[in-house]
Amino acid sequence: MASEGVGRPSSEPGRVESSSVEPGRVEPGSVRPGGRTARVRESVLRAAGDALAEHGFDRLDLADVARRAEVGKTTVYRRWSTPTGLIADLLDDMAEQSSPRTATGSLTEDLRANARLVATTLSDPRQGALFRSVIAAATCDPRTAEALHRFYAIRIKEWSGCVTEAVERGELPAGTDADEVIRAVSAPLYYRLLASGDPLDEAAADRAAGAAEAAARAGAYVN
Repeated sequence: MASEGVGRPSSEPGRVESSSVEPGRVEPGSVRPGGRTARVRESVLRAAGDALAEHGFDRLDLADVARRAEVGKTTVYRRWSTPTGLIADLLDDMAEQSSPRTATGSLTEDLRANARLVATTLSDPRQGALFRSVIAAATCDPRTAEALHRFYAIRIKEWSGCVTEAVERGELPAGTDADEVIRAVSAPLYYRLLASGDPLDEAAADRAAGAAEAAARAGAYVN
């Protein structure tokens, strides 16, 4: 879940929390706790990502996540309440942890960097499986869909600057929709992940970037 290089690494053992962290349930994503509570959140989100990657959304269980994170079940149920609440917070965290865009001063190189980052993320066994699970969940759960849309909006905004700068340099026509260009870069790579199963390698990434750039230079994304 245009970006990427996202998600926390696989969970590590080591108990970090008891089951009495907060006096009341906090809506996921509404606050960013500090100190011990932040460490608990990090551990739980890492464990949730592991569980999603291994078993998918249908088998995501808060008690299992608590066990993996080695925190009390009460803590997880109190803060996140439902699997969809946990996924929403995980996606917000993934957006925050995503790699910043590369700025090379060249549209060709910028789009290629974006495509390679997406391909590297989606071809990673854990991250690719995690994205498949979250996208599948978003097709049937409105809250997950909203969180996924928010994640992609953040990542597209991060990378659309390279297109805006290319317009300012005269590399692209005035009025080019920067967001659409970035979507066009990643779309064929997600197709490979979700539909065709074709390799997500550097050649595929460069091809996707080149096709999006050619269309943009031809004015295909001018509003």
